[in-house]
Amino acid sequence: MSDPLVPVPHTAVIVVAAGSGQRLGAGVPKAFVGLDTHTVLRHALEGVFAAPAAQVVIVAPSDRVGDALTEARAVAGERHDLVTVVAGGLSRQESVAAGLRAVWPDVERVLVHDAARALTPPEVFARVIDALTDGKDAVLPVLPVVDTVKRVSGDRVREPIDRSELAAAQTPQGFRRTILDAAYAAASAEHTDDAALVQSMGTPVWTVPGDERSFKITTPGDLDRARALLAVAPVRRSAPVPRVGVGTDVHAVGGSGDLWLAGLHWPGEPSLHGHSDGDAVAHAIVDAVLAAAGLGDIGTHFGTDQPQYAGAHAEAFMARTRELVEAAGFSIGNVSVQVQARRPRFAARRAEAEHALSAALGAPVAVSATTTDGLGYTGTGDGVAAFAVALVYSV
Repeated sequence: MSDPLVPVPHTAVIVVAAGSGQRLGAGVPKAFVGLDTHTVLRHALEGVFAAPAAQVVIVAPSDRVGDALTEARAVAGERHDLVTVVAGGLSRQESVAAGLRAVWPDVERVLVHDAARALTPPEVFARVIDALTDGKDAVLPVLPVVDTVKRVSGDRVREPIDRSELAAAQTPQGFRRTILDAAYAAASAEHTDDAALVQSMGTPVWTVPGDERSFKITTPGDLDRARALLAVAPVRRSAPVPRVGVGTDVHAVGGSGDLWLAGLHWPGEPSLHGHSDGDAVAHAIVDAVLAAAGLGDIGTHFGTDQPQYAGAHAEAFMARTRELVEAAGFSIGNVSVQVQARRPRFAARRAEAEHALSAALGAPVAVSATTTDGLGYTGTGDGVAAFAVALVYSV
């Protein structure tokens, strides 16, 4: 299970990578064939981890479980705790069933994705998740059929087929968790994909637009096509680039009302003077995150010319900071913050502070506290200082 400070996602992605790849003729399982300097699986996982956060369950051949875990850790970044790798079965359906057994209890939506569709953009995952969130029970991405299609018997054409009613199915295919669990529990025959299995149980299946890049690598020609696309216009050639920011804040004792610090209310403790609630810890975190993303400092976005933040608490500052950072194309990795103060005593409430700050920021926040042996304004109790370091990723 993931770190308790990281919100447990309600979506899981099962990445099916257990196929032998006989038609590819590469001599190794398909997911572990190289496209460039990386494997098919590595490229598929780059798309998965660039998509909305989810538990990621990789189903690999039994002798490749360790290799699959290595590939996942290379691209997962701060989401490494969301990764599980299990051994697959003899058929695709058995492999998906093995992946389903590894899905966490809190997950409500399950996407099943073929690793062989290695260049699937993250936007396709987002479209499937959005459709499930809007109330659909089963969703698959599709592309219109553009070729003229004929029904044949042997080498003789019998009749044309109206292609306006046809669509090419892709992955990831998404399902409400209870629907997919029930379909697999009742399955008595093999189906070509999970949508067909679910539909055989009477559940309607809905579509969202797929993507040309989401073709399935099955033959040597498909492999050449994927390599050509990566050479001309790489879809996701590397892991997100980390950036670091430093923030600091100081507030003097002497404000009105109660003390608010590290996102917590401290009844009976002397309050701090400030435009908002004087929460030096939260403000240092905001400064560090904004600096890491190159977005200025707290005064730029929350200064005294912003009356809506007068008296505001940490939750408002950090939620807005997350919006600004994500709009600029970054994801927050984690934050470490240290508070220097004579009072209050943090030891008993440190875990509570970490939980409150992490929930407000949407990323792990670690809190430490120290005194200064009676030296300076923090040592005499005249003020509180906080210093933070933040890590963000360009996405």
